[in-house]
Amino acid sequence: MRGLFLSFILASFIYAEDMGSLLFHGNCVTCHHETKTISAPSATEFRQRYKDAFSNKEEFVSYMSQWVKKPSHEGSLMHDAIKKHGLMPELGFDDDALKSICAYIYETDFIKEEKTHPKR
Repeated sequence: MRGLFLSFILASFIYAEDMGSLLFHGNCVTCHHETKTISAPSATEFRQRYKDAFSNKEEFVSYMSQWVKKPSHEGSLMHDAIKKHGLMPELGFDDDALKSICAYIYETDFIKEEKTHPKR
């Protein structure tokens, strides 16, 4: 029974990481390339800015997911990017999806990933 519970927890964790990756690569990269600034700041850029402010994963995920749900100039740490690209639009993701995406962003070194998977 204990092994089954641990397997369930592990499968849930793997699913959550895969879901964050899937959602990020299926949606966010439309504007936020992993390492290049195109029509919005790169994931590498905003990840670093928000990790500098929130080094704790829980705080990072909480703040970023709330901000993405309802973007505002006041709550942003990237006023320079807003000036250059405009304010990110509201996207209509539910809280769990946003938390999965933000956790994936927190955990992912996009520069290292790009070297590992160069065709993205």
